[in-house]
Amino acid sequence: MRRLIVIFLSAGLMSACAPRGTVIVDPAAASVGSVQTVYIATTRGPDPESGEPFGAGRSKETRYVRLGVAVPPVRGLGQIEWPRPHARPDPVHDFLATERDILSGPEAFRATLSQQFRHKPAGKRDAVVFVHGFNMTFAEGAYRLAQLGHDLKLDSVLVHYSWPSRGHPLGYAYDRDSVLFARDGLQDLLEQVSAAGADHITIAAHSLGSLLTVETLRQMASSRSSSAVWRKISGVILFSPDIDVDVFHEQAAAIGELPQPFVIFTSKRDKALALSARLTGERERLGNIDGADEVADLAVTVMDTTAFSTGAGHFDAADSASLLAVLGQIATAGGVLEGDGRVGLLAGTVVTVRNATQIIMTPVAAMSGMSN
Repeated sequence: MRRLIVIFLSAGLMSACAPRGTVIVDPAAASVGSVQTVYIATTRGPDPESGEPFGAGRSKETRYVRLGVAVPPVRGLGQIEWPRPHARPDPVHDFLATERDILSGPEAFRATLSQQFRHKPAGKRDAVVFVHGFNMTFAEGAYRLAQLGHDLKLDSVLVHYSWPSRGHPLGYAYDRDSVLFARDGLQDLLEQVSAAGADHITIAAHSLGSLLTVETLRQMASSRSSSAVWRKISGVILFSPDIDVDVFHEQAAAIGELPQPFVIFTSKRDKALALSARLTGERERLGNIDGADEVADLAVTVMDTTAFSTGAGHFDAADSASLLAVLGQIATAGGVLEGDGRVGLLAGTVVTVRNATQIIMTPVAAMSGMSN
């Protein structure tokens, strides 16, 4: 335990040295970068110290935001650069907001989304709902979705659920409790997106956000009032899910038939999940299982990205340039991130274990796919 405390303190010190994401609005950045519009529902309360409207506190009221994010032209695939404290923001290298419009309420949010959906042909009014993970600020979660939308060239309306994370490496217990607090807010957001006119909703969640997502699906499965929304869920993608494996089996049993495709991105080199497993006294978490054998009774696809893992290895699908390149092709071709199930395209070795499918992604497969 003493060693774990040292690891956590070291992570905290490193995080303190690096700039954290904040929303800096610079309308001029729109003429420099590529603007991604992110629609946000949040149960974060205001930060009384900084005056920021969306901090780490929990709010019973859901608020709604339209955020324009300028993705800078000079950056590596998967990289997000924040403006340095006390330095002049640089729209050539830094992620900046071009606008932050706090909407008046759920009716205004639905109307704004409806307008975006009407720009797309009937039957192709797709939304990606992203649920951020542990240790995230409001800006970091929203900018991450903008980065994914840009790098994967997603032709979907980008929607983000910003639940109240402490935004601190020592805030794990607070964030775990916030997951339970935030379930109703996520269900309400999915209902809002459906009511606004979405034909298909793909849910993508990272880390502890995966626990929030599956808990919400479990809650919705027992509610007849959610049946209309349930029919529109065209895929669920869990990136590095920080979920106990036994708990996931119980959640899946309560849900019944899982939305398809149901994709789990894993890595055996995920250092954050290895630490989480040790803290909970378990051998592993869902996001670093050794193979599909442990979920073989479920209709899921396990995407093993171990070969692409570097550093912490906790969000390879967003951080790895080579993996983003192949995932971008899959998304463009109508694959896993679009929700039609062709997850094997360009991916790697495919293994079927009872009801589950495992795809072991390799850089060789990625390069082969890029040359086609």
